[in-house]
Amino acid sequence: MSYGPSAAAHGIKPGPAPPFSGYATLSSLQNPSNRGSNTALVGGLGQQRYWRGASSHPLLQNEMPEGRRVRSFKRLLLVGGAALIAIVLAVVLGVYFGVVRPKQNTIGEGELHSFGGPDSGSGGKPPTFNAITGGDGSKIVTEDGSTFTYHNSFGGYWVSDPNNPFNDGARAQSWSPALNETFRYGIDKIRGVNIGGWLNTEPFISPTLYQEYQKTPTDTVPGDEWALSTAMAADGALATTLENHYMTFITEEDFAQIAGAGLNYVRIPLPFWAIEVRDNEPFLPKVSWKYFLKAIQWARKYGLRINLDLHAVPGSQNGYNHSGKGGQINFLNGAMGFPNAQRTLDYIRILAEFISQPEYKNVVTMFGVLNEPLEGTIGIVQMNSFYYQAHQIIRKAGGIGEGSGPWISMHNAWLGADTWANFMPGGDRLALDSHPYFTFDNPLAPPLSAHVSDPCKQWGGLINGSMSTFGMSYAGEWSNGWNDCGLFLNGVGAGTRYEGTFPGSPATSQGNCKDWTDWASWTADTKSQIKQFAMSSMDAFGHSFFWTWKIANSTAGKVESPLWSYQLGLQNGWMPTDPREADGTCKNASPFGGLIAPPARTGGVGAGTIDPAWAASYSAWPPASINGAGAITAAYTPMGPIPTLPVPTFTQPSGARATINTGSGWTNNADDTPMAVAAQGCTYPDSWVPAGVVPACAAVGGGGTTGALPSMTRAETTTRPRDTATIGDLLRRAARPTSRSSGARKALEARVTPPPQF
Repeated sequence: MSYGPSAAAHGIKPGPAPPFSGYATLSSLQNPSNRGSNTALVGGLGQQRYWRGASSHPLLQNEMPEGRRVRSFKRLLLVGGAALIAIVLAVVLGVYFGVVRPKQNTIGEGELHSFGGPDSGSGGKPPTFNAITGGDGSKIVTEDGSTFTYHNSFGGYWVSDPNNPFNDGARAQSWSPALNETFRYGIDKIRGVNIGGWLNTEPFISPTLYQEYQKTPTDTVPGDEWALSTAMAADGALATTLENHYMTFITEEDFAQIAGAGLNYVRIPLPFWAIEVRDNEPFLPKVSWKYFLKAIQWARKYGLRINLDLHAVPGSQNGYNHSGKGGQINFLNGAMGFPNAQRTLDYIRILAEFISQPEYKNVVTMFGVLNEPLEGTIGIVQMNSFYYQAHQIIRKAGGIGEGSGPWISMHNAWLGADTWANFMPGGDRLALDSHPYFTFDNPLAPPLSAHVSDPCKQWGGLINGSMSTFGMSYAGEWSNGWNDCGLFLNGVGAGTRYEGTFPGSPATSQGNCKDWTDWASWTADTKSQIKQFAMSSMDAFGHSFFWTWKIANSTAGKVESPLWSYQLGLQNGWMPTDPREADGTCKNASPFGGLIAPPARTGGVGAGTIDPAWAASYSAWPPASINGAGAITAAYTPMGPIPTLPVPTFTQPSGARATINTGSGWTNNADDTPMAVAAQGCTYPDSWVPAGVVPACAAVGGGGTTGALPSMTRAETTTRPRDTATIGDLLRRAARPTSRSSGARKALEARVTPPPQF
């Protein structure tokens, strides 16, 4: 039986190591009944050799002169003794290298161990720098010098390699593939959690940020990050306060705890302002990207995969507070709906080019291109057209087929699974994301005990069906929120449906929310019911991400939305300490148990070859019309430089033998279409307001939309060649299906980080 490169070293217990050829095993030396020819040889070698010679040559014994016989006997004794010593040494060394030394590499309580890189020990010299790894009970020293103990009872281990910070050898748990191993979607279970409210703030997750600027407890302002950023900027505190939040709300220890909780995937919401802002947008630009890079580093260290979710896009895709600005939808809706979609596709391209680099693709393995778009406003034709463009852009960046760039995750836009059953046939590695909440539309009536199995009844069959008809399907968000109790859960200053105080809800109260926010007073029975509800959800969804890992304290000094905190549930007994405990909770008689089909859905045969009939319906870009505007009137001009996201920086170890390659921020240098920007000298309508008069210079076919393009540069990287295509040429080129670049693919394959050598 074979094992992974670090199985024996990290608590994954293989069978006995095979003995070295010709050596006795430790068990054969300790157990006489197991002694075979090797141990017999050690015990009687001299006698065996002597009598073997004598029996072959009887005259040597009977007719040899006495003196010569004595001298020959002494000579034979010397030779036999030397041989005996050699064999004993061989046995000892064999036992040491075959049994003792591997046992010394096992991670024990509080131990740290090192292993060299692929060339460690070459030329007989010990490696100057080794990667450090550890398992349950090992001590972690963080970037700022603080320490904590790593707890992982599931055979997981971390890897930190200063000589190669892109070492992908870590494993979250024994049952989860290491980062340098293949994750088999549909077979290996996604047991995930969101890291919400961190890089894209939400009032109920980080309430103190918002309470600081709330004038009264019932004030509804600031209700979103737009208003919060405006208030902070007026105070001169925008940069310092938000960066302090990024720095302290989530740290390396959170990632270690997530792996130790038996989880193997994190979904991280990221807003568009991690890349840039334009015009009057008040958000803090670019800083959150610095912390997403830290997230990649920490996820890599603890063997966690990342589902990067573009959570907020220009104009807002849903009007919710977590889209940046609540209230209005200006993505593919209204006067600036199409320019906002152009910007969004550019941001998708920039992110895809970064995460498809070989240095990052084993960690950021899934890309959610748009969180919770509201199809009822946007329209299904427009959504399909947008998703098609996103697919083509991402596959142009990373290539086609398994291992080439991330899986593409698309939210179901609040539509049923049957709507997506025949979506984009031939699409390469597509995943359908749903957010099955009981909380908001139809909160459950008390008591909770009557609903602990509702997730099984309501969702299990739908998810199983979607796995069969669409392919990879998962719950990107879910919670224990069987009611809508929680500080700011419905918005800053808003009431609750549970108490009948939320605008538009029935005025009848179903209870007191304090019963569900004062978690310190929960009884063992209440915790047991919540845990049962959680396990029903986990089993019903199969592959899922709980929303969310952590809720910060309010100004009252406590968590006031406890049903939404995985970490708090772990610490206090209403979340399972081993997520596998949930398996079988629903007693599903017919769970999805086959392979995802057709093969294109997992990057196999046919991947990237979109069905022509489907493409004919949705590949046109821009779409013929959008809601709130009719025929598209405004458009940006593809004439801008392409921003490239910065790569992380690492301190090169003194005396290191190889230069650390952090990538360039861009995978496919042939992807050089200019960025869509406002036509020069033209004033467009407000991107965040549905109505607006489109001037001739901003109109489709108007000024600045024809003629040769200037020479292109990609910001912070190399200069691009001059492109003399017209705007029409570029639009047609962008809509064209992409194909795999064999040169780029070979480059990716050549640069994959080798597995660690333990």
